[in-house]
Amino acid sequence: MTLLAVLALAAGTYAFRVAGPLLAGRVTVPPRAERLLTAATAVLLAALVATSALLEGHAFAGWARPAGVAVAAALAWRCAPFPAIVLAAAATTALLRLAGVP
Repeated sequence: MTLLAVLALAAGTYAFRVAGPLLAGRVTVPPRAERLLTAATAVLLAALVATSALLEGHAFAGWARPAGVAVAAALAWRCAPFPAIVLAAAATTALLRLAGVP
């Protein structure tokens, strides 16, 4: 049953990827719908970041992880290089956990 589910998901993913180039010239999206889809993308990404940063399972992840995410957000806002952002966020989280902050 698991192999069947994997194959179905793979086929669906492939169909979505092929549908884009095939339908690009045939389907027009109204400007209002395009704006709403752009906003929905940002909202979905923000929700994913929030749940990943704040929760571990169904419980609060502790303060070290959100602090690392905050450091990463501040550095990204300042246009720091991506490796520096990742290292600073990981170091912040690790040092806070080393200090005993959950």
